[in-house]
Amino acid sequence: MTLPIKQIMNNSLRGREMKERSLRILEFNKIVAQLKDYAISEPGKERIGEIKPEKDYFVVSTLLKETEDGVNYIRRRGLPSIDGIHNIKNSLRRGELGGSLNPGELIRICDNMKVARRLREHVHAEEIHTGDNTLEILIQNLYQNKRLEERINSVVLSEEEISDFASPALGGIRRQISSLQGNVKDKLNHLIRSSKYQKFIQDSVVTMRGERYVIPVKQEHRSDFPGLIHDASASGATIFVEPLAVVELNNSIKQAQIKEALEIERILKELTEEVVAVSEGLRANIELLTQIDFLFAKARFALDRKCICPKLNQEKKINIIKGRHPLLKPESVVPIDFWIGDAFNTLVITGPNTGGKTVSLKTLGLFVLMTQAGLLIPANEGSSICIFDQVFADIGDEQSIEQSLSTFSSHMKNIVSILEEAKSGDLVLFDELGAGTDPQEGATLAISILENLLKRQIITVATTHYSELKVFALSHGGIENASCEFDVETLMPTFRLLIGVPGKSNAFSISKKLGLGDNILDRARELVSKEGVQFEDVIQSLEKNLSDARKDREEAEQFIRQADKIKKEIQEQKEKFHEKRDRIIEKANEEARKILAESIVDIDALIKEIKENGKKLNEDQRLNMARELKQKVVKKIQNVNQSMKDYYNQGDDEGAENIPALIPGAQVIIKSMNQPATVLFAPDKNGEVMLMAGFMKMNVHQNNLRAASPPSVKKSGHKSGISGISASKATQIKTEADFRGYTIDDAVLELDKYLDDLKLAGVKEARIIHGKGTGALRQGIHKFLKSHNHVATFRVGVYGEAWSHHR
Repeated sequence: MTLPIKQIMNNSLRGREMKERSLRILEFNKIVAQLKDYAISEPGKERIGEIKPEKDYFVVSTLLKETEDGVNYIRRRGLPSIDGIHNIKNSLRRGELGGSLNPGELIRICDNMKVARRLREHVHAEEIHTGDNTLEILIQNLYQNKRLEERINSVVLSEEEISDFASPALGGIRRQISSLQGNVKDKLNHLIRSSKYQKFIQDSVVTMRGERYVIPVKQEHRSDFPGLIHDASASGATIFVEPLAVVELNNSIKQAQIKEALEIERILKELTEEVVAVSEGLRANIELLTQIDFLFAKARFALDRKCICPKLNQEKKINIIKGRHPLLKPESVVPIDFWIGDAFNTLVITGPNTGGKTVSLKTLGLFVLMTQAGLLIPANEGSSICIFDQVFADIGDEQSIEQSLSTFSSHMKNIVSILEEAKSGDLVLFDELGAGTDPQEGATLAISILENLLKRQIITVATTHYSELKVFALSHGGIENASCEFDVETLMPTFRLLIGVPGKSNAFSISKKLGLGDNILDRARELVSKEGVQFEDVIQSLEKNLSDARKDREEAEQFIRQADKIKKEIQEQKEKFHEKRDRIIEKANEEARKILAESIVDIDALIKEIKENGKKLNEDQRLNMARELKQKVVKKIQNVNQSMKDYYNQGDDEGAENIPALIPGAQVIIKSMNQPATVLFAPDKNGEVMLMAGFMKMNVHQNNLRAASPPSVKKSGHKSGISGISASKATQIKTEADFRGYTIDDAVLELDKYLDDLKLAGVKEARIIHGKGTGALRQGIHKFLKSHNHVATFRVGVYGEAWSHHR
């Protein structure tokens, strides 16, 4: 769906904001801070600072599409250069109010136009246009004015300098100033070198004071050196005197500099007016370029973290596949699989401290916030997230960088606020629900809170240490257990989230691993209720079975990936093979077309030469020219065949069933030319086969041949294909040809074609009538027959006949 530009840029500013506490606790602000690092311009960074999670389904869908479009744009075209985006709104406003823009402001305006032009060129450099890519739409709506851009470039050299070529008048004034300054320096240097004044001068240098050229003179010789005093040194020992001889020249320089300043002001005013004339387009560009920078930042963030666009659903379901917390190092983070909202709306996660419960909780909450803010999430394809009106979080701050340990009362105050505000359509996250007070009271309080939220159909995820909550989840519909896996052998958590299995305390196993005596452990077991021991044993059995099942699944997935990889490699090899075959065929066809074109040109040239010089050439010369041309064409085709032989030796995908039987008379196709031919002789020791293709005889390597398509029989019973053509010729061709009245040249050409037709038709003998006349035609035909490959013998006929015998 294509949206209007204003709608595209304003979508993310609508909707109710999430609770600031939840955004802070779930560390959404850190995601925003990292995202800012990807923006190129200050306006882009400011735009990123404004993003908040949205709750409108259409808005979130649009924001996600914008980000995904940015990812697709970079993957397809690469990242264009967008350095040089500035907020020029204040400059435009000042120009519109009648003020003149300074060189720095004009440079920033020019930078914006350069970025817009480069982006437009980047889009149009590729022929592929999707039509609904948000970035392409934004870029194509950018205003560009290359004339104004080049004008500013040619006038403004830096924030402090205007080019001499900004106007003819400015160039003339600056040349005048340079000339006057040269004259002043010459006169002052003459005074410095003069023996009359050397003893009065402190240093033999020309310097400036108050934009006037002066000479440093000793204080005691002030009266000996006529001129105007402009300054003195800190010690008072030196005074800076403008000699009377250069006062007028310095005045002239000052007047010229005033003219220069006025001309520069005029030029800047003129440029300002040109900018103001197109200010509407330039102001629109600021918004477009800011949005483009913003979208590229989101796309680069997603690409660096291997993010995907989650599927949105409106059924309040979440399904995260291999989700990775975006703020943890990619090499150390353990992906989690998480789902909720289908068979259950409340999830209770148990497990030891530092086992990954809080990370799982934050991953879920952060994924929801990122999705609703239009950011892609670091998970696998197929992940699905719904949109929540609000996300509430009460997460144990002992694992947060920003907070210290909270008390039970502060936690409970936050929980009370959540219970009052939360409603169906919200997400509630609790970390260590009920902790910080008496275990029995804390457990019953946690169960009561979860029951309340469950009845109100609010999606809830809570972590806990209490065994009572595990039992509660097992005995109530709509609630499910989950745990963070712990390896008793290594005494280390694996950080895997196991949904459907309550966490085992592992206290006895860990204690035994650490060396606690059996007598103490046995007594501890006696103190634990029988039901509690059995419950823990069931959990342990479930964990073991689940661990075994997971290993089996991982092995199966690995086999599937390997099979997919092999399948992909085979497909790629097949595609490469077909591409190579197509290139070979195309090259062969191109060569064949080239030879045909060259041959036609040669034939035309020969015909023209014969016509022009026919009277000058005798019969033998004309015949030799025709033979020379024929040999030349045959040689070219054989050269093409030889050049293509190596390609065909590499194999062909047509299969062994397409290998022709290369026996005399067999019908084949020359692959490099797609030309039918007839085998004259079986392959020699080098694999070369003598063929008759049309009226030409040639040698072709056997790898360049394939069997002709088998003849098909039509309903009428007539044959088709090469053999059909031969049979047709045999029934249609006459066994007598009359050349009386022909010139020798015309007769030879027609006779050559006639003999080829006889050969293809399989006719063994025919009559040729040439008459008597002067005898020239007879002699020419006889000479041609003696040298022709198809003719075995011929004789002069007796009265009433003229027989020729053919091989």
